[in-house]
Amino acid sequence: MTLTKKSVELLAPAGNFAALIAAVEAGADAVYLGGKAFNMRVHRSDFNFSDDELKSAIEFAHGRGVNIYVTLNNLISAEEIAPLEKFLAFLDEIHPDAILVQDLAVINLVRKLGIKIPMHASVMMNTHNFRTIELLKSFGITRVVVGRELTLTEVSLLKERTGIEVEYFMHGDMCFAESGQCIHSGVVFGQSGNRGRCMKPCRWPYKLIDEGTGETLDDFSCKLALNDMCMFRNIPDLIQAGVVSFKIEGRMRPPEFVRRLVSTYRREIDAYIADPTGYSVDENIFAELYENRVRDFTTTFAFGKPTKKDIGLSGEREPKIFSRAVVEPNFDDANVKEIFSSERAIDGHGKPKLNVRAATVENARAAIDAGADSVYVGGEIFKPHKPQTLDEIKSAVEFVHAAGKKIILATPRTCKDKDSAELAEFFARAEKISFDGVTVGNLGTLKLVKSLTDAPIYADVSFSVFNPVAAEFLQSLGVVQATASLELSFAQVRSVVENSPLPIEVIVHGAIESMISDHDIAKLYLPNYDDFATPDKLNRHYALQDEAGEIHSLRVDQFKRWHIFFGKELCLLPYVEKFFGAAALRIEAQNYSPEQTAQIVKLYREAVDGENFSADFDAYKKISPKLGAGVYRFKQSKNSIA
Repeated sequence: MTLTKKSVELLAPAGNFAALIAAVEAGADAVYLGGKAFNMRVHRSDFNFSDDELKSAIEFAHGRGVNIYVTLNNLISAEEIAPLEKFLAFLDEIHPDAILVQDLAVINLVRKLGIKIPMHASVMMNTHNFRTIELLKSFGITRVVVGRELTLTEVSLLKERTGIEVEYFMHGDMCFAESGQCIHSGVVFGQSGNRGRCMKPCRWPYKLIDEGTGETLDDFSCKLALNDMCMFRNIPDLIQAGVVSFKIEGRMRPPEFVRRLVSTYRREIDAYIADPTGYSVDENIFAELYENRVRDFTTTFAFGKPTKKDIGLSGEREPKIFSRAVVEPNFDDANVKEIFSSERAIDGHGKPKLNVRAATVENARAAIDAGADSVYVGGEIFKPHKPQTLDEIKSAVEFVHAAGKKIILATPRTCKDKDSAELAEFFARAEKISFDGVTVGNLGTLKLVKSLTDAPIYADVSFSVFNPVAAEFLQSLGVVQATASLELSFAQVRSVVENSPLPIEVIVHGAIESMISDHDIAKLYLPNYDDFATPDKLNRHYALQDEAGEIHSLRVDQFKRWHIFFGKELCLLPYVEKFFGAAALRIEAQNYSPEQTAQIVKLYREAVDGENFSADFDAYKKISPKLGAGVYRFKQSKNSIA
């Protein structure tokens, strides 16, 4: 097919009407913007568009042949559902060309309300495999902003396999974590990055330490501060990979910044389309682009994993510091005690089940012996542990069932197509192993598992269930239980549990990941590390220490994804009775030894059964001083409605 100007869409950001005008005048084919709520940029009240401004913006853009995409791409809390329904009905009247979505509740409401606006899947939906795209297409999604961790080769294969329109970031601010899988800001500050209020803990200075000895291995620097994406030199690569929409990030940028970027990329895209074989990069234009950069530039994962040169280690080019490292609250923090003492318990179905995510088969046995009702095995396994073999899992199933308890197979929260293929192989070889359920972490795995087994399907925490409408949608897909988001306050958890048609599990204890990342932290920062010469270095445990003194454990799994943990382990044991209306309580024991697992499970078993656990808890506190409260110091996760 011959390339024309319509083969590629240059997609520009606009935070206000002046920026919209600048983008259109500079040559944007489409502009994405948000209303005053329900989007990923709600830090400043002077940005984003009122309802009247949205209507005028669409009229202005359509009069000039430019598309408008409205961002509804944050997680929606239960108290926001009614205003969201009203906003969707308003959008249906003013006819934007698409809405950008993250929360499954938005997809559910679009269907229920008969909204006719096309939907695009946000990068926050963490799309990495073709089955996810197939399922999204069945929901009415017409375009996907693919996961930033994908190479252009992987993007091209997804495009070829599914036929979906692909949107790809070509310029601007990038996250170190997988999109949608960073909860650091939401838990520590009550301001969720998944709800448009990120305080950017990835831009803090950290030092790398040996977790066992405390030895400093690499001094303080901004180790997670990824440089800005710049694909200016790679426009032919994007087009030939099948990308149809080139996205410039920057809805908080001033009009002159937007104008300069859009006009720069417009000229270069047009030059390539006019003469692909005779095209060469205009170095004068690039020199001007580079001279006016905010951060330094990177191509992130487009051509392979980023290296140290792709990180803004010094922090000197950071345009704004949103926050500084803070000490995380203890489990007995005064605010936490006050909130739980003033809140009523969840009104549900009485005593919940006690479930445990186990690191090894030995951990699973310890959990069952100590009183767990169910154990999760499989999924991501952190070094130095190895993934469980078929024989090990079979033996685990046998002893769990002999104890009259349940065993649930965990699957990876993030799945590329290779990971999905390995999972399919597992099910083909394990058809005689009788699991009591399978927990899935993404839509593609949900679709795959439904095709391979009749076992009940559980939705893991990576689905970020924030409201009952999203839970209802998961139920319609065959899910039998979902996990509440770790960014929900207690009152919001209660609202989800009490109003969801789907049973809800709540994570109440354990080491919790603040971020999941595909960056290779060992290659970036571990001294003298080499894949070939020193692979055993990954069998030791390392951590990042922030400027407040919190130590964030690092773990790497068999898929070479890195898990960055909060400084304190979640501990809700003193308040466990408040959660009795939930279907299940989960202990994350992946970082525990079998002995630690048994001790913790015994404590929660006693609490759930109404026994006096105080003496045992006092003993536990002495050996585990890093017990925290997570998000539960806040009355609510701050929403996007002013």
